[in-house]
Amino acid sequence: MDIESAKYIAAGLAVGLGAIGPGIGEGIAASKALESIGRNPEASGKITPLMFVSMAITESTAIYALVIALIILFA
Repeated sequence: MDIESAKYIAAGLAVGLGAIGPGIGEGIAASKALESIGRNPEASGKITPLMFVSMAITESTAIYALVIALIILFA
């Protein structure tokens, strides 16, 4: 295996494994937020912005994985 193919495999693994956690985390966050809004609709004004902030923070982990993959490919 030459170095180029190892770089492609490493970048693919970095993005693939780095996207699993945020995907699961965002699904759980959205599920719990919708569940709590369903139980108490009056609290949706407080829950929705917090859900979006937590999803953005969770998504940043996947973006970091993408940056690592790009560093592996082009460095």
